[in-house]
Amino acid sequence: MTEAAATANDARTPAATANARDLFSKFDPLIAEREALLATGVRDPFAIVMDEVKSPTQAVIKGKDTILLGTYNYMGMTFDPDVVAAGKKALDEFGAGTTGSRVLNGTYQGHREVEDALRDFYGMAGAMVFSTGYQANLGTISTLAGKGDYVILDADSHASIYDGCFLGDADIVRFRHNSVEDLDKRLGRLPADALKLVVLEGVYSMLGDIAPLPAMVAAIRKHPNCMILVDEAHGMGFFGPNGRGVYEEQGVEADVDFIVGTFSKSVGTVGGFCVSNHPKFEVLRLVCRPYVFTASLPPSVVATAATSIRKLMHAGEKRAHLWKNSKRLHQGLTDLGFTLGTQTPQSAIIAVILNDQAQAVAMWQALLELGLYVNMARPPATPAGTFLLRCSLCADHSDEQVEQIIAMFAAAGKATGATP
Repeated sequence: MTEAAATANDARTPAATANARDLFSKFDPLIAEREALLATGVRDPFAIVMDEVKSPTQAVIKGKDTILLGTYNYMGMTFDPDVVAAGKKALDEFGAGTTGSRVLNGTYQGHREVEDALRDFYGMAGAMVFSTGYQANLGTISTLAGKGDYVILDADSHASIYDGCFLGDADIVRFRHNSVEDLDKRLGRLPADALKLVVLEGVYSMLGDIAPLPAMVAAIRKHPNCMILVDEAHGMGFFGPNGRGVYEEQGVEADVDFIVGTFSKSVGTVGGFCVSNHPKFEVLRLVCRPYVFTASLPPSVVATAATSIRKLMHAGEKRAHLWKNSKRLHQGLTDLGFTLGTQTPQSAIIAVILNDQAQAVAMWQALLELGLYVNMARPPATPAGTFLLRCSLCADHSDEQVEQIIAMFAAAGKATGATP
């Protein structure tokens, strides 16, 4: 290499351009904040590596046995023997992947089987499986609501819901979180002849609170040309007599047009789906870009999902134990003096609210050192000035583990000054 070429090459290296103004410059404040945080000696909360996963509730992190309280493995299906066996069998019989989209060569027997399982689980005629839960919202919303249409959504909606609106180029109308009155008012301001999609979530993942769906459905049905989609990502598995979600628990099954969900929570694997009874539902397979232009899920994944979904149909005892865990942990943390996201346990998510980032990070690290992993959430995922330690319970957490978790929070809270 000539000296001139070497100089030119050096000029293109990241080290040479790190301080130059470019497309990364807008992230400089975040980079500086992260570097200042790490300079205090704390572990990076967003760079945890699971060295070993022993069960749905226990892993090894940096050589230490750790209770997992930061996964969405609500029903503990990741290590279910039947689920694991189904994945191994499909891997042997169909290989590692499909190398194609569903509309080309990417539909195997297992993809039909998991969609059949979803139809049976939800009692609906139509089911489409996507490669992730994010894509399920992205694809369904963007395909249903396009330019000139309206998507009305809760201000606290998940990023995938917002991104579905952006991809479809629909007009976005936000209403205050869980406010039936504001939802009704904003629908009343829209043109009567406009087509509208109202998107709700059964469980909101930041605070673990649930939507008042019956009152919301009643408000929506007062207005013309509205369809209703409910995201049950965090409700599937343990809400309702069949585990279908909050919409089943609250008795609005006949009033909802679409249910979107994911396999990466209670089902215990990865993927997403949409189910519906609409007679024209199948046309989405031909016009939904995130479905048409994405490689399909590997055979082993859809096999595990189908097996898990069918087992969730008969998981009443697991659902009961998960609710027991939620009530006990909520009461224990309340007794310790922590501020929680809900006054009563509403789901398997329990959010501990802290108003100071330094204290939140200190609490998170203290818990990790004690052998407990939880998720830390911060703005913009949370409201400005609000920091969360988000606990996600599992049906496989034993009574003893829940008591250990409460004791760990007590010790960490005392050590960091987070509790009185």
